[in-house]
Amino acid sequence: DTEFQAAVKRNDAATIKRIQADDMILITGRGAVFTKADHVAAAENRERIYEIQDELAGTQTVRVWGDTAVVTALLHIKGVAKDGKAFDYKLWFSDTYARTAAGWKYVFGQASLPLPAEAH
Repeated sequence: DTEFQAAVKRNDAATIKRIQADDMILITGRGAVFTKADHVAAAENRERIYEIQDELAGTQTVRVWGDTAVVTALLHIKGVAKDGKAFDYKLWFSDTYARTAAGWKYVFGQASLPLPAEAH
C-alpha cells in the first residue's frame, strides 16, 4: 500500500495498474465510486499534481487474515487539481488487499470525508 500511495503521488499509472485488481473499487466518504480504470486515467491525465500524498507517520495499521489484508492509515493530501483548484486535507482510509498468484492486489478501498481542519 505504501508503494500504491507513492504511485498515486507520482501519477505513475503503470504501478497503479499493476497493484490494483481489475475489478477493484474505491468508495469515498461522499459516496463516489472509482474503479481501476478511473485511477489509471486520473494518473495518465495528471488530474491532480500532488505536493503531499503521504500517510502520517505512526498511523498505519495492517491486519492480515489468511489471504486478505486491510491497511488503515491517516493520509495527508495536498496539491493542485487540473482545473487549478488547490486542495489540502487529511482523511482516514482502509485499503483491502487479496493475495493472488500474481502477488498482493488492491481489491477494495474506502475513504472518509476530509477531516475538519481542527482535527489535523
